[in-house]
This record gives sequence, C-alpha cells and structure tokens, in this order.
Amino acid sequence: MRVVIIGTGLIGTSVALALREHDAGAEVWLADSDPAAARLAADLGAGALLPDELADPADIAVIAVPPAAVAATLAQAQARSLARYYTDVASVKQLPVAQAAGRGCDLASYVPGHPLAGREKHGPAAARADLFLGRTWALCPLPQTSPEAAETVTALVRACGAVPVRTDAASHDRWVALISHVPHLVSAAMAARLETAPPQALDLAGQGLRDVTRIAAGDTGLWTQILSANAAPVAEVLAAVAADLAEAARMLADGEGSKSVAGLLDRGQAGAARIPGKHGGAPGEFTVVQVVIPDQPGELARLFEATGAAGVNIEDVRIEHSPGLPVGVAELSVRPGQVATLLEALDAGGWPVRR
Repeated sequence: MRVVIIGTGLIGTSVALALREHDAGAEVWLADSDPAAARLAADLGAGALLPDELADPADIAVIAVPPAAVAATLAQAQARSLARYYTDVASVKQLPVAQAAGRGCDLASYVPGHPLAGREKHGPAAARADLFLGRTWALCPLPQTSPEAAETVTALVRACGAVPVRTDAASHDRWVALISHVPHLVSAAMAARLETAPPQALDLAGQGLRDVTRIAAGDTGLWTQILSANAAPVAEVLAAVAADLAEAARMLADGEGSKSVAGLLDRGQAGAARIPGKHGGAPGEFTVVQVVIPDQPGELARLFEATGAAGVNIEDVRIEHSPGLPVGVAELSVRPGQVATLLEALDAGGWPVRR
C-alpha cells in the first residue's frame, strides 16, 4: 500500500507507524504545514517526507488535520492528484462533508472516517503504532463514494489493526457527542474545580479523580474546533447531563439527597453496564484481585510472569499508587473461575494479595 499522510500529529503519525509496522512493503510519505512536525515524524520512522511530485498517485491520502481544515486540504490534495482515494480522521463528519461538497471536491474518491482512538497527549512524539489495535474506526461512505474507494480505505483501517464500522455522517456526529465529546467536557468541568483547590485536598487524590480528569489534558485548540463543529448534538447531550446534576444538587441542598443520588447512581450503573467489553462483546464478569507491589523496576513484569505461569489471563489491569509510600496496588481483573488458581500462585510466590 502506498499512502500519503497529510498532518503529522498524534493520529496521522500513528497511522503511518501502524502501516509501517503491519505492512512491511508499505510506502508512506509525510506532509505537514509545520515542516518540523513532519521531520520529527520521519525521524521516528513513520515514513519519508513528501516530495514536490510523486511519480504516480498514492493509493490513499489520509487527511489528518482539524475538522475545519479537512475540506480545503482535500481540495488541494485532489488538485495535485496525490492519490486515487482519500479519507480523513476528523472526529466530526457533517462539517467536512458539507464543506467538501461546497468546494466541488470529488466525492466519489472520498471516504470520511474517524478512528475512535487517541490519547490526552498530542503531536508526533506521542504517536504509537499500536494506537488503533482493536479500536473502532468509523467509516461514513457518501452516496457518491465509489465501492473501490470504500474497499481500499477499509483495507487501510484493517492494516492499522482497527475494526471498521460503517455508518452515516449524521448518525456518527450524534453518537460521538454522547460517547466522546460530552465526556471530554464533563472531565474538563471536574478538572476545572481543581484549579483553586487547596493543596491539602489534592494530597488526598486517588485513582478515581485521575480517571475522571485524565482526558481533560487534551489540546484546547483542537477540542474547541471539535466541539464547535458538532455544537448542536453536543449541546443536547450536555444539557441532559447538566439537568441530572442540577436536580441532584437541588435535592441534596433541600435535604432530599438520598433519593436523588441513589436514582442517579443506579442509572449510572445501568449505563456503565452497557459499555461494550473486551473485543467489542458484552461486558465480561471479572473479579478484581489486588496485589501489593514494590515501586521499583521489574516488579510489575515479575507479577505478570507469575500470573502467566499460573495459566491465568489478565483481562484488565490498573495501578493505584500509595502517596508517600514506596509501594502500589496492582488491581488485576480476571475471570471468576481463575481467582482461586491465581491466589494460590501469588501466595506461593510471596505476593501480598487481597480480594
């Protein structure tokens, strides 16, 4: 596969790295409005800098720029005949599609896309070849999109290790408002409460706070564009979340908190249970085994080795750090039927464990 990556930020560079890792024969060229970013991506092994002219068009040009810049970038790339087919990775779809149509772009060769993967960090230095492994990658072919374009872009998605899911642009934007855009705003709103928090309060912070606020560290400029481009669906979901929180606050203030909080917590549990589990299937029933581990090199690897030697598969793992102490707690999620085997193996190995 011969691919041009236009935009060497986190996603664009990760696409390039994934292709280079999983397709030994892939040819990848890199371009960015910031030449230093493109050079850094090239130095990371993501590909070669795009020359002024390609002898032949690439198979695909991946447009990895902010939503408002997609249409203009697509038009420029098509004017240069950079590739046979084109896709983008913007996290909203209706805006770039409408703008591309307005610019007279060739929609037959264009497959709007969006990988549901990312990090709170940005830029080529944050890119990872495994960023898309097992992740959903939405593809939104247009009525004008040719079958050949859709098939070729789908092949690229699979080459990156992702799972392609077809939908339409309008549905995509409604859904990502719920599962991505509003969660980012909620995370930011909670993190904003910490800006003036007393240091003594932050000293008590545990993993729950870190989980809730992790994505608040995302790039402000990019997220402003994303939220503005998907404003109506985001506003609708955000208003519903705000109404739930406002009602809970009112009832707590009026001394009726137990009813409101219990109802919201129950609905939260029901909603969380619907989030797809491993490999996109139904959420699994796992048991968490807590293991105390010294905070020093090699201990986590030793724990994983002991677990593997016992024939137990770790379905998920998280680490809770102990402030001021040279230890942490590794929380291993395993299938209930394997708990006894794991406890026996860890006990024999001298690991302090707790269920």
